[in-house]
Amino acid sequence: MRQIRNVLTDRGSKYAVSGGPVTDRKSADAFLKQLKRDKKFAKATHNTWAAILSDGTPLKGDDGESGAGLVILRMLERAELIDHIVVVTRWYGGVKLGGDRFRRVQDCVRAYLETSH
Repeated sequence: MRQIRNVLTDRGSKYAVSGGPVTDRKSADAFLKQLKRDKKFAKATHNTWAAILSDGTPLKGDDGESGAGLVILRMLERAELIDHIVVVTRWYGGVKLGGDRFRRVQDCVRAYLETSH
């Protein structure tokens, strides 16, 4: 598992990004379970994620941050990152970000992709 714990802060909300190899839904679930063994991540407001399997199957989860999984999925498609899960974690800071929340998710995924090459 690779992590960037303090990617950014916006109006009190803090963001982190994690990722690693997965081969199917079961391994994606196992990755999320392992991530949440860390109490800090288990207590996060949202752990949104996406992965594209080698057979082309898209997987995603919004974890209450409606639409965020799709944002991650689209970025993975553009990067052609297969059999790899990316999880964007948000700790809500008390101020609604509106549409900016999608930009913050993109910023996190971009930071992860830039450090993985």
